[in-house]
Formats: sequence, structure tokens, C-alpha cells
Amino acid sequence: MRRSIDDQPMAQSDVPPGDEDATAVSWAIAICDDYDDATPRVVLTVEEAGRPGTGLVAHLSSDSARRLRGAIHDALREAGEEVGR
Repeated sequence: MRRSIDDQPMAQSDVPPGDEDATAVSWAIAICDDYDDATPRVVLTVEEAGRPGTGLVAHLSSDSARRLRGAIHDALREAGEEVGR
């Protein structure tokens, strides 16, 4: 099974002002269990916008995905953003 969950293409206008070295990236999240052990994993793909198929793909275990979720939660809280669900 492979199923896309969400994706976010980033436009060049989304790059923070004053950071000329930043690259516009796109990210995608999927779920996949097409592995020898048939264990479902969260698949995170990050690639330069406009260059599909050239990015990095992380196959995250449930524990790793929860750790990433927690890190994003903590970063939002540190930035003074609502962390919600």
C-alpha cells in the first residue's frame, strides 16, 4: 500500500526576505508498507521546487515520525505560534 497524505509546494516568494541562499523546497508526506517486513512507515520527501524526483526521501518508523512531530510542535511553540492538534 502507498497513499499520499499531504504535500506543500513552496514558491520562491515563500523564501524569507534577506536569505538569498535559501532554496524553495516542496515537501510531501505519504504512508507506505511496501517493504520486506510489511511494516507501515511514514514517507517524507523533500526536494527543490521544480525538480521532482531529485530530492531526499526519509522512511520513518512510527517512533521517528512522532519525534519529528514533537520537534515541529516545540519549534512552533518557541516561535510563539499556536500549536493546536
